Amino acid sequence: MSDCLRNNEIPITETEEEKSEAPKSAAQLKKEAKKKEKLDKFKQKQEKLASKEPKTEKKAKEAKKEKAPTTLTYDVPIVPGDKKDVSGSMPDAYSPEYVEACWYEWWEKMGFFRPEYGGRDICEPNEKGRFVMVIPPPNITGSLHLGHALAFSIEDVLTRWHRMKGETTIWNPGCDHAGIATQVVVEKKLWRDRKVTRHNLGRERFVDEIWKWKKEYGDHIYEQIKRLGASCDWNRACFTLDTKLYRAVIEAFVRLHDDGLIYRSNRLVHWSCTLKSAISDIEVERLECTGRTLISVPGYEEKVEFGVLISFAYRVDEMNDELVVSTTRVETMLGDTGVAVHPDDPRYKHLHGKFVVHPFNSRKLPIVCDSFVDVNFGTGAVKITPAHDHNDYEVGKRHNLPFVTIMDTEGRIIGDCHQFVGMKRFDARKAVLQALKEKSLYRGTEENSMVVPICSRSKDVVEPLIKAQWFMDCNKMAQSAIEAVRSGELKLIPEMYVKTWNYWMENIRDWCISRQLWWGHRIPAYIVSVDGKPLGSITDTDCWVSGRTETEAIEKASRKFDIDPSRISLNQDEDVLDTWFSSGLFPFSVFGWPDNTEDMRAFYPGDLLETGHDILFFWVARMVFFGQTFLKKLPFKEVFLHSIVRDAHGRKMSKSLGNIIDPVDVINGITLEELNKQLERGNLDPAEIKRAKEGQKADYPNGIPECGTDALRFALMAYAGQGRVINLDVLRVQGYRFFCNKLWNATKFALTSLGPDFKPMTEAKMTGGESSIELWVLSRLSYAVETCEAALLSYEFPSAVTACYNFWLYELCDVYLECLKPMLKDGDADAAVSFLARNTLYTCLDVGLRLLGPFMPFITEELFQRLPRRTADAPPSVHVTSFPGVVEVCWRNKLIEEEFDFVHQIARAVRSQRSEYNLANKIKTELFLNCADDATEKLLSTFKNDLKILSFSSEVNIMTSDDAPAGCAVFPVSDKCQVHLLLKGLIDPVKEKSKLEQKQQQLVQQLSKLQSAMQIEDYVVKVPEDVRESNAAKVIQVESEIEKVVDAMASLKAF
Repeated sequence: MSDCLRNNEIPITETEEEKSEAPKSAAQLKKEAKKKEKLDKFKQKQEKLASKEPKTEKKAKEAKKEKAPTTLTYDVPIVPGDKKDVSGSMPDAYSPEYVEACWYEWWEKMGFFRPEYGGRDICEPNEKGRFVMVIPPPNITGSLHLGHALAFSIEDVLTRWHRMKGETTIWNPGCDHAGIATQVVVEKKLWRDRKVTRHNLGRERFVDEIWKWKKEYGDHIYEQIKRLGASCDWNRACFTLDTKLYRAVIEAFVRLHDDGLIYRSNRLVHWSCTLKSAISDIEVERLECTGRTLISVPGYEEKVEFGVLISFAYRVDEMNDELVVSTTRVETMLGDTGVAVHPDDPRYKHLHGKFVVHPFNSRKLPIVCDSFVDVNFGTGAVKITPAHDHNDYEVGKRHNLPFVTIMDTEGRIIGDCHQFVGMKRFDARKAVLQALKEKSLYRGTEENSMVVPICSRSKDVVEPLIKAQWFMDCNKMAQSAIEAVRSGELKLIPEMYVKTWNYWMENIRDWCISRQLWWGHRIPAYIVSVDGKPLGSITDTDCWVSGRTETEAIEKASRKFDIDPSRISLNQDEDVLDTWFSSGLFPFSVFGWPDNTEDMRAFYPGDLLETGHDILFFWVARMVFFGQTFLKKLPFKEVFLHSIVRDAHGRKMSKSLGNIIDPVDVINGITLEELNKQLERGNLDPAEIKRAKEGQKADYPNGIPECGTDALRFALMAYAGQGRVINLDVLRVQGYRFFCNKLWNATKFALTSLGPDFKPMTEAKMTGGESSIELWVLSRLSYAVETCEAALLSYEFPSAVTACYNFWLYELCDVYLECLKPMLKDGDADAAVSFLARNTLYTCLDVGLRLLGPFMPFITEELFQRLPRRTADAPPSVHVTSFPGVVEVCWRNKLIEEEFDFVHQIARAVRSQRSEYNLANKIKTELFLNCADDATEKLLSTFKNDLKILSFSSEVNIMTSDDAPAGCAVFPVSDKCQVHLLLKGLIDPVKEKSKLEQKQQQLVQQLSKLQSAMQIEDYVVKVPEDVRESNAAKVIQVESEIEKVVDAMASLKAF
């Protein structure tokens, strides 16, 4: 199909084209006349050839052409959840849309994903074991990207594998309420649709609006997960604001507060002026500026300058001297309460113990000595703003400096700042700089590399502010977490993350758990008033009580302050808990904690957590904290940390680069035009959209082809090595879509060969009558099973998929099926031999599909359902049939593998020689094998028919004497065998020699060019290592090709 039709565009006909063109010149008309003449001659020739063909054949071809669909779909009427009808013939080619239809709904209806499947009692011990894992709950506002797809593919592969092993298996899904993200989305929607803010509505009505939004859009993320084939127990799906989970959150807070581990304090936090809320570390993106950079900041019409270092002078009190300091945030000097110098810096020893005077409020600032100062940065003197900088906060505490807050929650200047009061912070930046210049205190500006903290939700520049917040003491929890990993009770995979774990735990800080939002778990803490008067400040932790209910809180306050309950009134904190607080409880809150439910008894603690290494501290550690604190048990035994997905060029996924890809677009395919439209529907500015479109055009000039779920999953698993980063080429997925087509065609051919009445043996076992090639393919099948099982046990997913891929493609399809074809077509073949061959083929299909099942759930189900069953009571689905293990598939035979490897080596060598002479596969050649001894002759005789097929030979002659006829190409395969390939009469020696000489000349030139490049001066220094390695590999390859050409020319001398 042409590109224009594929994109639903109407092709321009010649008539329309002519209408749209300008008048043509005489030369153009002459050129077109010649072109038309040639076209007419070609048409006449084609019509002449067509007239000689049988008309029936032509009609058949036309009919076939008409039937060929552009996209094959499963159009059989079916009730959702009913089993797909596979009784009809298989379509000619694999179609993801056709294959993936209906299966997921049937799996769900049958209850395959539930641990209770088959009437199992979840609390009864299962001798085969159990496997429990919870999903890392995605944000309710989210849309999947390829990083999610990698995680869910890994998790589903492991879940399906354990389920097929007969274990009691549960993969519990859920979704996170995503406090900040959801509130931002709904606020934007309200403003866009109705021009109202949350403050216009009030808290209760605004929260109601979010619940309405969740009801309408909240299941989108689940539908995407299902498209990936994820076999979660959806009956147990949880939302972090569900009543069950809400109760767990309240219980956890109250217990921790009662134990003194949660407290109220006035401390420095990350603050988003746009959200008017504290945010967590993970919500802070770090934008690197290598120099002067203009950044768009919400609430400012003009971009704000960053990446510069401004120097200005403070006058030294009672001295005719000045102290020059440097800063990247000059507006914060309004809150300076000191200046620090290094105690050993000789430039400032005379100023120790002195003061400088603030130019705008005459405040005297002490000059303090602190070893944290870098004497080589700026002037070596550092302004200290304890209330607005994390480093300065610590310095301020060490030297007992005042903490002066100069900004409110919106980022406006407040306090004793004179003319700057009321200004927005970055407007104040310009004003302060100008005022310093007017006072002759400005000393210069220079470019400076720096990191700007950006709120990932609002894109605002994060401001450190001192706020009264709730904190959790994590020190003892962190020590327990370190010990759990050190003792081996908790295993981190890969082990390289143990060092990261220990670093975080050893440098743990108390966790700010409160957020100034309306959407989330409202903190169950109340400030106490007696007779209508608060007992103290909101920053005083002693004036607060917590409770599961307000009644319980009043009782606590009465006991705590020894006051009659009737005199007490409470005001609940307006803030909500950090989303990570409820996420940290997820491994047991989903099962009903704090109640001792059946699910809690059956499924806690879990076995595995799979997630990205970027949230090792933010989520994994906190689950460990809470599991050990509340249940005295780790929530899981192992943590597998997958790599971070980047694009094919190694770049981080970014909307502005246009390289964030929705996995559904890889599954369904998408045009470049539609990719561009997705960018336009986002929040990027025009310049970013233009750059992103250019990136998309460079990476996906023809869009992304339809690949299907199975190919996407298989590709992701092939990439899923135990490293930090994956450079994912989306178009590589298409290669695995071709592999799916190979599976489809191989199974279709096999089923046709087996015949409709074939009944396999009731057990997969050997009879003793198998041929050598059957013994070989069963041995290779055993190796694939052995490798796959070991790889899954050790989370080496690329090894597992490689084992499956190699067996199906290179061993079953390329060798065994080819060797089997002549016998399957032979109507006179021995019935017993024929059945044994068919049974071996069936075993390969049966085991091979079960082996692939966890990785490619849809195509394996589609093909497995078309196989005959060994017994009438066989399981209904491939996914509840046993996974092949080394006990069942125990036919490894290393001797037969070694023997066949030698035979296959000969076949490959013959095919290589044939390709040198451009012999098509249909041209059969006679083969003479000169063996060095009787043992080699006997070995080759065993595989004689197989070698004949694999080498495209008309006859294979095996001998121990050099009796080969003249006219052969001669080449050794090993010291045990020399091959004589009879070419006389099949090729023109003179013509072939000329071709080979030309090829040799080209290769020699190529080799010379490579060698010259490698002989330049300072080659090792100037050329990158990867380029040097590539050049060395090319030299070896070209030298090998030259050697083959020389051998081929030598063989021609015999003609």
